[in-house]
Amino acid sequence: MKVGEIRGKDSRELELDMQSLRKEMFGMRFRGASEEVAKTARFRDIRRTVARIKTILREREVSAAKAAPAGAEQGAEK
Repeated sequence: MKVGEIRGKDSRELELDMQSLRKEMFGMRFRGASEEVAKTARFRDIRRTVARIKTILREREVSAAKAAPAGAEQGAEK
C-alpha cells in the first residue's frame, strides 16, 4: 500500500487495515512453522505497510494534540 493510499483513508479504516495485516502476518508465520511459505517477500511488505500506517496515525495524533491546546490557550488569554 502506498503512502498516498494510506493518507486518503480515515483513522478507523487504517486501524482495520492494520488489524487485518497483522492477522495475515500471524497466519503466514504460523504456516511457515509447519510448511514452506511461498511468498516470503510478503512478510517484508506487510511489516513495512504496518509501519507506514502507524506513522500516519501518529502524525494525525500529534497534529490533533497541537491544534487542541493552541485553541484552548488562546481562549484562556482573552
